[in-house]
Amino acid sequence: MRRTLLTGLLPLLLSAPAATMPAAATSIAGAATGAAVGGMGAVGAAVKVGDVVDVSTAAQLASALAGAVPGQTIRLAPGEYHGVFVAQRAGTAAAPITLTGPAGAVLVNDGPSGTAPSCPAPGGGWDSGYGLWLYGAPYWRLAGFTVKDSKKGIVLDASAHVVIDGVYVHHVEDEGVHFRRSSSDGVLRNSRIAYTGLVQPGYGEGVYLGSAGSNWGCHGNTGGVDRSDRVQVTGNTIGPYVAAEHIDVKEGTSGGLIGGNTFDGTGVSGQNSADSWVDVKGSGYTIENNTGTFTPPGTFANGYETHNPATTPSFLNGCGNLWRGNRSDLGGVGAYAIKITSTSKCTADPNVVHSSNTVTGATRGLTNVPVTPG
Repeated sequence: MRRTLLTGLLPLLLSAPAATMPAAATSIAGAATGAAVGGMGAVGAAVKVGDVVDVSTAAQLASALAGAVPGQTIRLAPGEYHGVFVAQRAGTAAAPITLTGPAGAVLVNDGPSGTAPSCPAPGGGWDSGYGLWLYGAPYWRLAGFTVKDSKKGIVLDASAHVVIDGVYVHHVEDEGVHFRRSSSDGVLRNSRIAYTGLVQPGYGEGVYLGSAGSNWGCHGNTGGVDRSDRVQVTGNTIGPYVAAEHIDVKEGTSGGLIGGNTFDGTGVSGQNSADSWVDVKGSGYTIENNTGTFTPPGTFANGYETHNPATTPSFLNGCGNLWRGNRSDLGGVGAYAIKITSTSKCTADPNVVHSSNTVTGATRGLTNVPVTPG
């Protein structure tokens, strides 16, 4: 295995628990190795029963995903699936495609390899290294399984209306789950993400919504902006050892919900300005009923932060967001539970911090702006 892990964390890495949430899921198309899964027998045809396709090897999984059709369920047997897993088939609103399996069904990408194109796209003999990549694949349901030991965990490009439910993403080099290229109206719920950024700590976000304005040339496929809008991130456990932000909300995105999550800030790296649970550069988000804690080691500035990147118009970033009912423990290290920056840029659509938010262990207090009752 080519991965470089932090040996000092190895006992913790080996003991990280897995998620066990059941749910509906999604499909994948692409190439994969023919290695058997967890010693589960020879490569052979996947077993199809009605609209359910049972797979137990990486080759079977690749074949099933390449032939997936709306309404179909691909069901993973326990074991490790080593390969390149890319979904490029679309489900529909009435008949999504499902990829499901237990937590013991583990997807691993041993890449990357080959020469990457200037803008990431499947094919051309290039392996992205992503554990699971949905590319132009809307209306999928991903449920229950695990992704680990890959460059990135789960990446969605131009894949709207995808529901990710009860997955476990851990031990990845960069970010855990990324909604990109206007992958709007998605849901990430009941899942666990830990041990990200093992090779590039500053790029080890747990959840990444959208793209930085500097990357819109590749990922801004709707009017020049990455409009990965209205994504809901709810009921997840994120951390420990998520090296960058637990959730990074990029400029240009709007209307999302971040609710009922648990953030464990242990191991936040501080690299590339990664020093908070949530960094909001998008607009119109509701951030409510989350619980965040920070315990050293790590670098921690504030629980939640807003920023207004100068590369994008103010109406596209950092304004009109709302915080309520969040509980924050900054461990005696962080300054504010909620730090609102550049308030003058949001006078027409201010960020709102309600009094229902609470904080302990802050060196400065709840927030740096006036609090709204409620």
